[in-house]
Amino acid sequence: MRLCQGRIKWATTGVITGVCLCLVMMAAGIGCGKKAPPRAPQKPGQSVASPGDPTATLDNGQLTLTWSHETDPDDAALPPKYFDVSMAVPAACEGCPFVFESVARVPVPDMVFQMPVPEPGVRYFRVQAVGDHDVRSQYSRTVVVEVP
Repeated sequence: MRLCQGRIKWATTGVITGVCLCLVMMAAGIGCGKKAPPRAPQKPGQSVASPGDPTATLDNGQLTLTWSHETDPDDAALPPKYFDVSMAVPAACEGCPFVFESVARVPVPDMVFQMPVPEPGVRYFRVQAVGDHDVRSQYSRTVVVEVP
């Protein structure tokens, strides 16, 4: 009888250990945050060039963001229809990621975005070119604006 109880105890411990290992493996495979939608494969040259050289100036509470854009016949031949300007503010907690949100669509050929910035603080801006059928470029580098 005692031998039978030892086997049952061993089997119960093994089952509990196995279930715990499965739960750990499932939890390790779960990511956080949203994943981007899948992008269609592109042929060489069938993309939109990303905006370059973004700069920001601040004058009497008015922010002006400017950038440049050139198509590249070899790598990015598609012309943009508009530029999507995104802004982020520092995250609420230290170490948390910034969340960029679109604040404006600037039509081509304009490459200037203006907005009032009445409150002091730090803001981050980046620009993305968007072509036909929502073909998007890479983002420009991020510009940091500090409002005193």
